[in-house]
Amino acid sequence: MTQGTEVSTARLDDGTLVVRLDGSWVLEGGIPSAEPVIREISTPPLPARIAFDVSTLEDWDSSLLVFARQVGEAAEVSGVGVDSSGLPPGARRLIDLAAAVPERADARRGGRRDRPLARLGRGAFSFFGTTRRLIEFIGLTFLSVLRLPVGRARVRGRDFWLFVQEAGADALPIVSLISFLIGVILAFIGALQLRQFGAIVWTANIVAIGMVRYLGPMMTAIIMAGRTGASYAAQLGTMTVNEEVDALRTLGISPIDFLVLPRTLALVLMLPLLTLYADFVGMLGGAVIGTLAFGIGTQEYISQTQSILTMKDFLSGLNMAASYGILIAIAGCFRGMSSGRSAAAVGEATTKAVVMAIVLIVLATAFWTVLYDILGI
Repeated sequence: MTQGTEVSTARLDDGTLVVRLDGSWVLEGGIPSAEPVIREISTPPLPARIAFDVSTLEDWDSSLLVFARQVGEAAEVSGVGVDSSGLPPGARRLIDLAAAVPERADARRGGRRDRPLARLGRGAFSFFGTTRRLIEFIGLTFLSVLRLPVGRARVRGRDFWLFVQEAGADALPIVSLISFLIGVILAFIGALQLRQFGAIVWTANIVAIGMVRYLGPMMTAIIMAGRTGASYAAQLGTMTVNEEVDALRTLGISPIDFLVLPRTLALVLMLPLLTLYADFVGMLGGAVIGTLAFGIGTQEYISQTQSILTMKDFLSGLNMAASYGILIAIAGCFRGMSSGRSAAAVGEATTKAVVMAIVLIVLATAFWTVLYDILGI
C-alpha cells in the first residue's frame, strides 16, 4: 500500500461491499493495486453490490478513474452491480462518458494476433469486395460518359477546363524535367554500349523508339499518377469527409457526373498531349548527350531519328497514354469516393490511389506490349 493513499473494504449486513478510498489519489504519489478488491468481488459469497465511500478522499486525478474502472469491470464479470453515486461528480461523468463510447474491435492492436489463415481469409474477402466496388464504379462512370453526348450528364464546363489546366499546363515543368533526364539516361547507356561496335549513331534509334513507344507514355503516366491521381483522391476524400458528396446526392445530383466525369475527361484528353510533349523533350535530351558527349553530328542524329520513327510508333504510344489516363482517373476518383470519414482515411486513400494507379499502368503496359507484338505493330 502506498503512503498517503489507502483503500479498504467492508461488507454491510445487506451484502453490499463498500470500497473506502482515503488520502490523495494522484499519479505522482502512487496508488494501491485494485487486485485485493477484485479478488474479494470474485470470491464467494459474492457481494450483492459494490459501493464507494470517498468521504475522506482528498485530491484525485485519472488514477481514481482507472481504479474505479477496474473494479467495475471485475464486478461486471461476476454479475455484481456497481453503485457509483459515492464517487466525486466529476469522476462519475468521466466514467459515464467512457462507457458511452464502445471500444472498437481493432483498437488494441497489441493484443492477440489472428492466425495466418484468418488474416488470409479476411484479405481475400477485402480484395474481392474492393474489386466488386471498383467494377461497379467503372460501370457507373461508363454510363455517365454515355449520358454526356445526349446532355443528361450534369457537368460544369468551368470545372472541366480547370481540370484540363491542372492536368495539362500545370504539369509541364515536372514532365519536362523527368522526360529530359530519361532521354539523357537512355542516350548515355545506349551510346556506351554501341560505341564498342562502332554503331554509336544508333543511339538516336534507341532514344527515339524507347521514348515514343514505351518510356514516354509510361513515365508521363507515372508522373501523373503521383501528381494528379493523388490530387483527385485527396480532393474527393476531403469532400467525402466534409459530407459534400452526400449533399450532392441529397440535391439529386450524381457525384459521378459532377465530380468524376470532368476529371476523367480532362486526364484522358491531356495525357496523350503530355506524352507527345514528353517524347520530344526526351529525344531532345538524348540529342544533347549524343552530340555533346559522344560527338554525333546534329544533322546525322536528326536524320537517324527521322528514319526510324513512323506514324505508327506515335499512334501506338498515344493509344497507351489515353488508356493510362483512364486508369489514373479511375484509381484516383475511386479511392477518393470510397474514402473513410477522417483525416487519416484521406491520407490512406491518397496512398492507395497512387499505388493502384501505378500497378494498373504496369499491367496495361504489359498488355499493350503483348498485343502490339501479336498484331505486328
